Amino acid sequence: MLIIMKLNSSKADIEKVRDRISSKKCVPHEIPGANKLGIGITGPTTLLNEQEFLCLESVEEVIRVTKPYKLVSREMKQENTIINLDQACIGGEELAIIAGPCSIESKQQLFDIAGELKEMGIKFLRAGAFKPRSSPYSFQGLKEKGLLYLSEIKRELGLKIVTEAKDTKTLPLIAEIADIIQIGARNMQNFSLLEEAGQLSNAILLKRGMAATIEDLLMSAEYILSQGNFNVILCERGIRTFETMTRNTLDLNAVPMIKKNSHLPIIVDPSHAIGIWDKVTPMAMAAIACGSDGLMVEVHNHPDQALSDGSQSLTPKNFRKLLDKIGQLAPIVDRKINYYANVS
Repeated sequence: MLIIMKLNSSKADIEKVRDRISSKKCVPHEIPGANKLGIGITGPTTLLNEQEFLCLESVEEVIRVTKPYKLVSREMKQENTIINLDQACIGGEELAIIAGPCSIESKQQLFDIAGELKEMGIKFLRAGAFKPRSSPYSFQGLKEKGLLYLSEIKRELGLKIVTEAKDTKTLPLIAEIADIIQIGARNMQNFSLLEEAGQLSNAILLKRGMAATIEDLLMSAEYILSQGNFNVILCERGIRTFETMTRNTLDLNAVPMIKKNSHLPIIVDPSHAIGIWDKVTPMAMAAIACGSDGLMVEVHNHPDQALSDGSQSLTPKNFRKLLDKIGQLAPIVDRKINYYANVS
Protein backbone atom coordinates (compact mmCIF):
# COMPACT_ATOMS: atom_id res chain seq x y z
CA MET A 1 0.00 0.00 0.00
CA LEU A 2 1.12 3.55 -0.75
CA ILE A 3 -0.02 6.72 1.00
CA ILE A 4 0.32 9.86 -1.16
CA MET A 5 0.70 13.05 0.87
CA LYS A 6 1.11 16.69 -0.02
CA LEU A 7 4.75 17.65 -0.54
CA ASN A 8 4.45 20.41 2.09
CA SER A 9 2.88 18.12 4.70
CA SER A 10 3.79 19.09 8.24
CA LYS A 11 5.97 16.82 10.35
CA ALA A 12 3.01 16.34 12.67
CA ASP A 13 0.76 15.12 9.83
CA ILE A 14 3.45 12.73 8.59
CA GLU A 15 4.00 11.40 12.08
CA LYS A 16 0.26 10.73 12.53
CA VAL A 17 0.27 8.63 9.37
CA ARG A 18 3.40 6.77 10.46
CA ASP A 19 1.92 6.11 13.90
CA ARG A 20 -1.31 4.79 12.38
CA ILE A 21 0.70 2.42 10.15
CA SER A 22 2.83 1.19 13.05
CA SER A 23 -0.24 0.64 15.22
CA LYS A 24 -1.43 -1.88 12.62
CA LYS A 25 1.87 -3.80 12.94
CA CYS A 26 3.01 -2.61 9.51
CA VAL A 27 6.18 -0.70 8.58
CA PRO A 28 6.17 2.82 7.03
CA HIS A 29 8.81 3.82 4.45
CA GLU A 30 9.05 7.46 3.38
CA ILE A 31 9.58 7.84 -0.39
CA PRO A 32 10.28 11.47 -1.33
CA GLY A 33 9.30 12.56 -4.83
CA ALA A 34 9.52 15.71 -6.92
CA ASN A 35 5.88 16.72 -6.39
CA LYS A 36 4.47 14.41 -3.72
CA LEU A 37 5.58 12.59 -0.61
CA GLY A 38 4.88 8.88 -0.58
CA ILE A 39 4.77 6.62 2.45
CA GLY A 40 5.05 3.01 1.43
CA ILE A 41 3.65 0.35 3.72
CA THR A 42 4.97 -3.19 4.06
CA GLY A 43 3.68 -5.96 6.28
CA PRO A 44 0.14 -7.35 6.64
CA THR A 45 -1.40 -4.60 4.49
CA THR A 46 -4.48 -6.67 3.62
CA LEU A 47 -5.75 -5.82 7.09
CA LEU A 48 -5.59 -2.07 6.43
CA ASN A 49 -8.58 0.03 5.48
CA GLU A 50 -7.97 2.83 2.96
CA GLN A 51 -10.59 5.07 4.57
CA GLU A 52 -8.78 5.25 7.91
CA PHE A 53 -5.88 6.98 6.13
CA LEU A 54 -7.91 9.17 3.78
CA CYS A 55 -9.45 10.93 6.77
CA LEU A 56 -6.03 12.03 8.06
CA GLU A 57 -4.65 15.52 7.39
CA SER A 58 -2.49 16.01 4.24
CA VAL A 59 -3.33 12.56 2.81
CA GLU A 60 -4.37 12.86 -0.84
CA GLU A 61 -4.60 9.27 -2.04
CA VAL A 62 -4.23 5.66 -0.96
CA ILE A 63 -3.04 3.13 -3.55
CA ARG A 64 -2.96 -0.64 -3.32
CA VAL A 65 0.33 -2.02 -4.74
CA THR A 66 -0.35 -5.29 -6.54
CA LYS A 67 3.24 -6.39 -7.24
CA PRO A 68 4.95 -8.82 -4.82
CA TYR A 69 7.91 -6.42 -4.78
CA LYS A 70 6.38 -3.35 -3.13
CA LEU A 71 9.02 -0.68 -2.49
CA VAL A 72 10.87 -1.48 -5.73
CA SER A 73 7.79 -1.22 -7.93
CA ARG A 74 6.82 1.56 -10.32
CA GLU A 75 3.44 1.56 -8.58
CA MET A 76 5.13 2.69 -5.38
CA LYS A 77 7.15 5.44 -7.11
CA GLN A 78 6.33 6.73 -10.59
CA GLU A 79 9.46 8.79 -11.20
CA ASN A 80 12.89 7.25 -11.79
CA THR A 81 15.22 6.97 -8.84
CA ILE A 82 18.51 8.79 -9.42
CA ILE A 83 21.48 7.78 -7.28
CA ASN A 84 23.47 10.95 -6.59
CA LEU A 85 27.02 10.41 -5.37
CA ASP A 86 28.48 13.89 -5.01
CA GLN A 87 27.87 15.07 -8.60
CA ALA A 88 28.30 11.60 -10.06
CA CYS A 89 24.84 10.25 -10.81
CA ILE A 90 23.38 6.94 -11.91
CA GLY A 91 19.89 6.96 -13.39
CA GLY A 92 19.77 10.47 -14.81
CA GLU A 93 20.27 11.82 -18.32
CA GLU A 94 24.01 11.17 -18.23
CA LEU A 95 25.07 7.58 -18.83
CA ALA A 96 27.06 6.13 -15.93
CA ILE A 97 30.20 4.31 -17.05
CA ILE A 98 31.85 2.06 -14.46
CA ALA A 99 35.19 0.66 -15.61
CA GLY A 100 38.28 -1.07 -14.32
CA PRO A 101 39.92 -4.45 -13.85
CA CYS A 102 38.09 -7.52 -12.61
CA SER A 103 40.49 -7.80 -9.68
CA ILE A 104 43.24 -5.81 -8.01
CA GLU A 105 46.51 -7.56 -8.78
CA SER A 106 49.03 -4.99 -7.52
CA LYS A 107 49.22 -1.34 -6.52
CA GLN A 108 51.00 -0.41 -9.74
CA GLN A 109 48.44 -2.22 -11.91
CA LEU A 110 45.54 -0.48 -10.19
CA PHE A 111 47.06 3.01 -10.33
CA ASP A 112 48.05 2.61 -13.99
CA ILE A 113 44.52 1.66 -15.06
CA ALA A 114 42.79 4.15 -12.74
CA GLY A 115 45.00 6.97 -14.00
CA GLU A 116 44.14 6.26 -17.64
CA LEU A 117 40.43 6.01 -16.86
CA LYS A 118 40.47 9.31 -15.00
CA GLU A 119 42.14 10.97 -17.99
CA MET A 120 39.21 9.77 -20.13
CA GLY A 121 36.72 11.37 -17.72
CA ILE A 122 35.52 8.15 -16.06
CA LYS A 123 34.12 8.80 -12.58
CA PHE A 124 33.54 5.23 -11.33
CA LEU A 125 36.36 2.69 -10.84
CA ARG A 126 35.42 -0.97 -10.43
CA ALA A 127 38.01 -3.37 -9.03
CA GLY A 128 37.67 -6.44 -6.85
CA ALA A 129 39.58 -6.71 -3.58
CA PHE A 130 37.69 -9.83 -2.49
CA LYS A 131 36.94 -12.17 -5.40
CA PRO A 132 34.38 -14.98 -5.00
CA ARG A 133 35.42 -17.51 -7.65
CA SER A 134 33.92 -20.75 -8.91
CA SER A 135 37.14 -22.61 -8.10
CA PRO A 136 38.79 -22.41 -4.66
CA TYR A 137 42.16 -22.58 -6.45
CA SER A 138 41.57 -19.46 -8.56
CA PHE A 139 42.94 -16.05 -7.55
CA GLN A 140 40.81 -14.77 -4.69
CA GLY A 141 41.97 -11.15 -4.68
CA LEU A 142 44.36 -9.15 -2.48
CA LYS A 143 41.61 -8.71 0.12
CA GLU A 144 42.48 -6.12 2.83
CA LYS A 145 45.58 -4.98 0.93
CA GLY A 146 43.39 -4.40 -2.12
CA LEU A 147 41.03 -2.24 -0.05
CA LEU A 148 44.02 -0.17 1.08
CA TYR A 149 44.95 0.47 -2.56
CA LEU A 150 41.38 1.46 -3.36
CA SER A 151 41.34 3.95 -0.49
CA GLU A 152 44.55 5.50 -1.90
CA ILE A 153 42.96 5.74 -5.36
CA LYS A 154 39.91 7.42 -3.87
CA ARG A 155 42.02 9.91 -1.95
CA GLU A 156 44.57 10.71 -4.66
CA LEU A 157 42.50 10.49 -7.87
CA GLY A 158 39.01 11.27 -6.57
CA LEU A 159 37.37 8.35 -8.35
CA LYS A 160 34.21 6.76 -6.98
CA ILE A 161 34.94 3.21 -5.84
CA VAL A 162 32.84 0.19 -6.83
CA THR A 163 33.90 -3.09 -5.26
CA GLU A 164 32.26 -6.35 -4.25
CA ALA A 165 31.31 -7.62 -0.81
CA LYS A 166 31.33 -11.40 -0.89
CA ASP A 167 29.77 -11.98 2.55
CA THR A 168 28.53 -10.31 5.73
CA LYS A 169 31.99 -10.60 7.29
CA THR A 170 33.68 -8.42 4.67
CA LEU A 171 30.75 -6.00 4.29
CA PRO A 172 31.73 -3.55 7.09
CA LEU A 173 35.31 -3.29 5.79
CA ILE A 174 34.15 -2.58 2.26
CA ALA A 175 31.48 -0.12 3.42
CA GLU A 176 34.22 2.14 4.85
CA ILE A 177 35.80 2.61 1.40
CA ALA A 178 33.27 1.82 -1.33
CA ASP A 179 30.92 4.46 -2.71
CA ILE A 180 29.01 1.62 -4.35
CA ILE A 181 29.04 -1.87 -2.86
CA GLN A 182 28.58 -4.59 -5.44
CA ILE A 183 26.61 -7.69 -4.55
CA GLY A 184 27.54 -10.23 -7.19
CA ALA A 185 25.47 -12.74 -9.12
CA ARG A 186 26.36 -15.58 -6.78
CA ASN A 187 25.08 -13.57 -3.81
CA MET A 188 21.90 -12.17 -5.32
CA GLN A 189 19.81 -14.34 -3.01
CA ASN A 190 22.12 -14.21 0.01
CA PHE A 191 19.34 -12.68 2.08
CA SER A 192 21.44 -12.07 5.19
CA LEU A 193 23.90 -10.06 3.08
CA LEU A 194 21.06 -8.16 1.38
CA GLU A 195 19.49 -7.24 4.72
CA GLU A 196 22.78 -5.99 6.16
CA ALA A 197 23.47 -3.99 2.99
CA GLY A 198 20.02 -2.47 3.43
CA GLN A 199 21.09 -1.01 6.76
CA LEU A 200 23.97 0.93 5.20
CA SER A 201 23.95 4.34 3.53
CA ASN A 202 26.24 3.22 0.68
CA ALA A 203 24.75 2.74 -2.76
CA ILE A 204 24.32 -0.94 -3.62
CA LEU A 205 24.91 -2.45 -7.06
CA LEU A 206 22.86 -5.65 -7.22
CA LYS A 207 23.75 -8.05 -10.01
CA ARG A 208 21.24 -10.48 -11.46
CA GLY A 209 21.89 -14.11 -10.57
CA MET A 210 22.97 -16.58 -13.21
CA ALA A 211 19.63 -18.41 -13.15
CA ALA A 212 17.42 -15.66 -11.75
CA THR A 213 14.25 -14.33 -13.32
CA ILE A 214 13.61 -10.60 -13.53
CA GLU A 215 11.15 -10.92 -10.67
CA ASP A 216 13.77 -12.77 -8.60
CA LEU A 217 16.11 -9.80 -9.07
CA LEU A 218 13.44 -7.29 -8.07
CA MET A 219 12.49 -9.34 -5.01
CA SER A 220 16.16 -9.39 -3.94
CA ALA A 221 16.27 -5.61 -4.32
CA GLU A 222 13.16 -5.46 -2.14
CA TYR A 223 15.16 -7.00 0.72
CA ILE A 224 17.58 -4.05 0.59
CA LEU A 225 14.90 -1.36 0.33
CA SER A 226 12.86 -2.94 3.11
CA GLN A 227 15.74 -2.20 5.51
CA GLY A 228 15.74 1.50 4.59
CA ASN A 229 18.38 1.78 1.84
CA PHE A 230 16.77 3.05 -1.38
CA ASN A 231 20.12 3.66 -3.12
CA VAL A 232 20.02 0.50 -5.21
CA ILE A 233 21.28 0.03 -8.78
CA LEU A 234 20.31 -3.12 -10.67
CA CYS A 235 22.69 -4.83 -13.07
CA GLU A 236 21.94 -7.21 -15.95
CA ARG A 237 25.05 -9.34 -16.52
CA GLY A 238 23.76 -12.25 -18.53
CA ILE A 239 22.06 -15.45 -17.50
CA ARG A 240 22.94 -19.10 -17.98
CA THR A 241 21.16 -20.75 -20.90
CA PHE A 242 21.76 -23.72 -23.18
CA GLU A 243 24.02 -21.57 -25.39
CA THR A 244 27.74 -22.35 -25.03
CA MET A 245 29.40 -20.05 -27.60
CA THR A 246 29.35 -17.15 -25.13
CA ARG A 247 30.02 -17.03 -21.41
CA ASN A 248 26.39 -16.16 -20.66
CA THR A 249 23.36 -14.95 -22.59
CA LEU A 250 22.83 -11.21 -22.24
CA ASP A 251 19.13 -10.72 -21.56
CA LEU A 252 18.54 -7.22 -22.91
CA ASN A 253 14.79 -7.82 -22.55
CA ALA A 254 15.38 -7.25 -18.84
CA VAL A 255 16.24 -3.57 -19.31
CA PRO A 256 12.90 -2.29 -20.71
CA MET A 257 10.95 -4.73 -18.54
CA ILE A 258 12.63 -3.44 -15.38
CA LYS A 259 12.15 0.15 -16.56
CA LYS A 260 8.43 -0.56 -16.87
CA ASN A 261 8.03 -2.32 -13.53
CA SER A 262 10.54 -0.56 -11.26
CA HIS A 263 11.79 2.95 -10.54
CA LEU A 264 15.34 1.73 -9.80
CA PRO A 265 18.15 2.45 -12.27
CA ILE A 266 19.58 -0.47 -14.24
CA ILE A 267 22.97 -0.81 -15.89
CA VAL A 268 24.41 -3.60 -18.06
CA ASP A 269 27.67 -5.53 -17.70
CA PRO A 270 28.47 -6.74 -21.24
CA SER A 271 31.90 -8.04 -20.19
CA HIS A 272 30.57 -10.81 -17.95
CA ALA A 273 27.60 -11.37 -20.21
CA ILE A 274 29.50 -12.37 -23.32
CA GLY A 275 32.98 -13.12 -22.02
CA ILE A 276 34.74 -12.30 -25.31
CA TRP A 277 36.54 -8.95 -25.46
CA ASP A 278 35.85 -8.06 -29.09
CA LYS A 279 32.12 -8.71 -28.63
CA VAL A 280 31.83 -6.40 -25.61
CA THR A 281 31.48 -3.24 -27.72
CA PRO A 282 28.48 -4.37 -29.83
CA MET A 283 26.66 -5.64 -26.74
CA ALA A 284 27.45 -2.42 -24.86
CA MET A 285 25.97 -0.44 -27.76
CA ALA A 286 22.89 -2.65 -27.73
CA ALA A 287 22.52 -2.09 -23.97
CA ILE A 288 22.50 1.69 -24.40
CA ALA A 289 20.08 1.43 -27.32
CA CYS A 290 17.54 -0.51 -25.25
CA GLY A 291 17.55 1.98 -22.37
CA SER A 292 20.31 1.03 -19.94
CA ASP A 293 21.32 3.78 -17.51
CA GLY A 294 24.96 2.88 -17.96
CA LEU A 295 27.59 0.18 -18.34
CA MET A 296 30.08 -1.76 -16.27
CA VAL A 297 33.07 -2.67 -18.44
CA GLU A 298 36.22 -4.56 -17.55
CA VAL A 299 39.40 -2.72 -18.57
CA HIS A 300 42.94 -4.02 -18.13
CA ASN A 301 46.28 -2.72 -19.43
CA HIS A 302 47.51 -6.24 -20.16
CA PRO A 303 44.52 -8.60 -20.54
CA ASP A 304 46.78 -11.49 -21.56
CA GLN A 305 48.45 -11.29 -18.14
CA ALA A 306 45.28 -10.72 -16.06
CA LEU A 307 44.77 -13.02 -13.06
CA SER A 308 41.02 -13.10 -13.71
CA ASP A 309 38.73 -12.49 -16.69
CA GLY A 310 41.43 -11.32 -19.09
CA SER A 311 39.58 -12.78 -22.08
CA GLN A 312 36.69 -10.35 -21.64
CA SER A 313 38.71 -7.24 -20.72
CA LEU A 314 39.23 -4.27 -23.04
CA THR A 315 42.56 -2.48 -23.24
CA PRO A 316 42.35 1.27 -22.49
CA LYS A 317 42.76 1.91 -26.23
CA ASN A 318 39.79 -0.29 -27.13
CA PHE A 319 37.78 1.09 -24.23
CA ARG A 320 38.35 4.61 -25.57
CA LYS A 321 37.00 3.47 -28.94
CA LEU A 322 33.89 2.18 -27.16
CA LEU A 323 33.41 5.56 -25.46
CA ASP A 324 33.65 7.27 -28.85
CA LYS A 325 30.90 5.04 -30.23
CA ILE A 326 28.69 5.59 -27.18
CA GLY A 327 29.22 9.32 -27.58
CA GLN A 328 27.66 9.08 -31.05
CA LEU A 329 24.81 6.83 -29.92
CA ALA A 330 23.81 8.60 -26.70
CA PRO A 331 21.98 11.60 -28.25
CA ILE A 332 19.86 9.25 -30.37
CA VAL A 333 18.39 7.73 -27.19
CA ASP A 334 18.15 11.12 -25.42
CA ARG A 335 21.14 10.48 -23.18
CA LYS A 336 24.60 12.00 -22.89
CA ILE A 337 28.05 10.79 -21.91
CA ASN A 338 30.72 12.89 -20.25
CA TYR A 339 34.24 11.87 -21.30
CA TYR A 340 37.34 13.36 -22.86
CA ALA A 341 37.36 12.30 -26.50
CA ASN A 342 40.61 14.12 -27.27
CA VAL A 343 42.76 11.92 -25.02
CA SER A 344 45.36 10.17 -27.17
